[in-house]
Amino acid sequence: MTSHPFGQMPRPFGRIFVAMLFLLATTLARGADTPAEPARFDVVVYGGTSGGVIAAVQAAAMGKSVCLIHPGKHLGGLTSGGLGATDIGDKDAIGGLSREFYRRLGKHYGQEEAWKFEPHVAEQIYNDWVADAKVAVFKGERLDLKNGVKKDGGRIVSITMESGKTFAGKVFIDTSYEGDLMAKAGVAYTFGREANSQYDETLDGVQPKQGGHNFRVPIDPYLKPGDPASGLLPNIHAGGPGEIGQGDKRVQAYNFRLCLTDQKENQLPFPKPPGYDPARYELLLRYLQAGVFDCLGSSQAMPNHKTDTNNNGAISSEDIGMNYDYPDGDYATREKIFQEHVNWQQGLMWFLANDSRVPPNVHDFVNRWGLCKDEFQDTGGWGHELYVREARRMISDYVMTQHNVQAKVIASQPIGLAAYGMDSHHTQRYVDATGHVRNEGDVEVHDFAPYPIDFKCFVPKEAECGNLVVPVCLSATHIAYGSIRMEPVFMVLGQSAATAACLSIDENVSVQRVDYEKLKDRLLADKQILAWTGKRPTAKSAAAIEPEKLTGIVLDDSQAQLKGEWTRSTSQGPFVGQGYIHDGNDEKGAKSAKFTTTIKTAGSYEIRLAYTALANRATEVPVTISGFKEGSPRTVKVNEREAPPIDHLWISLGTFEFEAGATASVEISNEGTEGYVIVDAVQWLAR
Repeated sequence: MTSHPFGQMPRPFGRIFVAMLFLLATTLARGADTPAEPARFDVVVYGGTSGGVIAAVQAAAMGKSVCLIHPGKHLGGLTSGGLGATDIGDKDAIGGLSREFYRRLGKHYGQEEAWKFEPHVAEQIYNDWVADAKVAVFKGERLDLKNGVKKDGGRIVSITMESGKTFAGKVFIDTSYEGDLMAKAGVAYTFGREANSQYDETLDGVQPKQGGHNFRVPIDPYLKPGDPASGLLPNIHAGGPGEIGQGDKRVQAYNFRLCLTDQKENQLPFPKPPGYDPARYELLLRYLQAGVFDCLGSSQAMPNHKTDTNNNGAISSEDIGMNYDYPDGDYATREKIFQEHVNWQQGLMWFLANDSRVPPNVHDFVNRWGLCKDEFQDTGGWGHELYVREARRMISDYVMTQHNVQAKVIASQPIGLAAYGMDSHHTQRYVDATGHVRNEGDVEVHDFAPYPIDFKCFVPKEAECGNLVVPVCLSATHIAYGSIRMEPVFMVLGQSAATAACLSIDENVSVQRVDYEKLKDRLLADKQILAWTGKRPTAKSAAAIEPEKLTGIVLDDSQAQLKGEWTRSTSQGPFVGQGYIHDGNDEKGAKSAKFTTTIKTAGSYEIRLAYTALANRATEVPVTISGFKEGSPRTVKVNEREAPPIDHLWISLGTFEFEAGATASVEISNEGTEGYVIVDAVQWLAR
């Protein structure tokens, strides 16, 4: 029996012994030569993710017999597996049963809706929901990957589990993160990253100059610092990242979303994994000793003194490059990858909490926290769900691309909206041209309105399978999937998939030939949101503001003295002048922009800084003010992810006293930053 190294219960991957006992018992009961009679349902849902639960509930609500088959023990996927900080660009894009889920959470916490929640609360809501809907749930059952899908022509007749249980259905819905049913049904799919040239995109493929979560300071990658002949530290490859925009089979990194608590009475200590090797964390040690500790910087507060702690920074909870074989792997391969990620992340926490070489301030911070006694109780407080951000993606008659996300192409048959930015995590760690370690693959591009997902992207090509719907591993490019792949959207798509499945049964047609107008009418009746009518980026919101029309002394970025190479942009407004500049999120410490003016009249001046905020901006941008009477210079840190409080454009840096004739300056640097540093304008206002 395969089990977590930190718990006693069998894992979703590794139930061979249990399956053998089941087969033995059933064979003795019916006779060795008598085949098992399949369990028959109108709709068969495979995969107990959040989307799977909602699909099953919707099918039951439409009067169909339905079963939900789940390889694991816990329903809800990542939503009940630690991802309590809901990722969604605009919650008003979420309707139907997905929105109902967050309202049920709200009821639990005594509020209208809850978008941050504890894992066990989410799981209980899912369990109660399927029970109330009288859905037949089969846990601990995984598809036989060799002979588990029986087809008659272009339709699935039945699917068989490793235990020998067989399920016959009229329509099947694959709601797994891996897309196993889809793949074994003979449906075309891909994984990894497309080349930009394939769909005329700009953000797919290799992207060494995009995104954040990279090294703030140069770090040596060699076992013996400065000696390439000594070999590389673990999980760094010797080759370069590849050509910009080149396609590959690398997969964005996975991790566990940790639910931690600072309440001592509810804490469990961080476990030391079997075979723990401190040498795996030498790269992190060098980074810490260089003065950077940011690997636990992405912890969002959950109810009852808990967190949802995600990957953050250059070296963190993601085991970069160790998941390439996961999408197309068999269960043994995935089990090995799962345990590799457990060992990496548990070892990370153990290292930070216990290794004597770790700086004391890091020890003190980490040891404030622990795993939760009241979460994931059968696995020692550790999440049971690996965050499979992306595995297989179907290739259908319609492929969602970057053009859909940015509204250059509009889906004509919407079945739901997506609203998050295009978000990919790193795929590789390599040695750059300067001989230092770098990460590649992170892309974080936001600033667009919610957009529709097309009906044709979650049904296969009809010739491949006429009674299968795939709402999770749907047809999209890597970079478009990075926007779509959010848990609320999976629930939206699960409901729409079940609706299409039920209508195909009612109309006795393939899922591809469902009358879209009837589907649309039912989705709208069930409160799905198919078109965005709210606020969207407009020319007015991005309008240029002429510096001459502003009061005080105003200097635009075009008047700044620049150090290093900056990039001009107009993608996000409002801004002063003809746009703004950014540092490209690279060459940290090598770029600055200095604004200098002469104060003609002595007195107090409020100094303001203009920038445009987005989620990919730097959070601690150093801004140095000089030339004032007392205490000059002074450096403040600006969080450019937060919207500027003054006219959505300006933030006050403070009020300062200046002598007449003083040379006043404001200098913005990208030293020690992570994320894009934005420079637009500086204003001195007499007070």
